[in-house]
Amino acid sequence: MAGFLAGLLGIGGGIVTIPVLFLALRAIGMPEAYLMHIAIATSLVAIIFTNMSSVFAHHRKGAVDWAVVRDWWWVVMAGSVAGSQFATTLKTDELVYFFAALSFLVAFKMLLPTDRLTFGTSLPAGASRFLPPGLIGFFSAIMGIGGGSFSVPYMTFYSVPIHRAVGTASLLGLVISIAAGAGYLVGGWHVDDLPARMAGFIHLPSVLIVALAAVLMAPIGAKVAHRLPRTALSVVFGLFLIVATVRMITAL
Repeated sequence: MAGFLAGLLGIGGGIVTIPVLFLALRAIGMPEAYLMHIAIATSLVAIIFTNMSSVFAHHRKGAVDWAVVRDWWWVVMAGSVAGSQFATTLKTDELVYFFAALSFLVAFKMLLPTDRLTFGTSLPAGASRFLPPGLIGFFSAIMGIGGGSFSVPYMTFYSVPIHRAVGTASLLGLVISIAAGAGYLVGGWHVDDLPARMAGFIHLPSVLIVALAAVLMAPIGAKVAHRLPRTALSVVFGLFLIVATVRMITAL
């Protein structure tokens, strides 16, 4: 499901895998104090491979705006590293509620009939244009997602077609997952009481399992995305975020 939704919505799939990992890691006795940190870090590394598959599928359909990626990638990366370091200072329940609040706001935008509500006909120019992608990287790293939940709505507010926004978000998500994953690796490297088969906050067996399954499904999701109309894709995106938000809260 994470791989399918990565291709369909331009997300990394972390919004799906984090609730599942949270419950599974708790069941096998991971330290409660670092449970959410481990789920987030593991998800971010797993979705590196999902994003790679999704990017390839969207690029083949000409849906990746490479000019936007070249302009944003470095500030997205900087925001992702900063966000991952900030997240290591938060408690597990704080991370969960952070995730839930931001997801609800994004879902609210995607479900409302806001097709005619835009901030402009093109993405902002000038130095101020770097603030939004920096914040996208920052908050995505804290939530353990690839950033599509933020970058897709942001781009559509500036009249970027939904399919192009989804394709571009998949590549930006790859930047976020690599940078933030490295941040969680460093942040958890010297933490005591972590079990075996860990690299920082990253649980390596879970990375392998999630990545293998997700990579197989991402191209299928991308193929379906390009067959759906704009309105249907926006509704799917919004409903999906609401379900994921409720799931995260009930996982506490």
